Amino acid sequence: MCKVFDLGDIVEMKKTHPCGSKEWKIIRMGADIKIKCCICDRIVMIERNKFEKDMKKVVKKSETDENN
Repeated sequence: MCKVFDLGDIVEMKKTHPCGSKEWKIIRMGADIKIKCCICDRIVMIERNKFEKDMKKVVKKSETDENN
């Protein structure tokens, strides 16, 4: 099962960040995914397969997808 997500999307993760947020913005994609916390702006890079396992859902699609 492949989850659909794109650059700039806001995603909800399974685990809560220490600041209390579960929402992260995807800022880089490749073999690794770089995500930024929506509350404290902490940036974390994780492996794509771990990201796909830990991601619950896409909360908000990026603005560029909505315009196309």
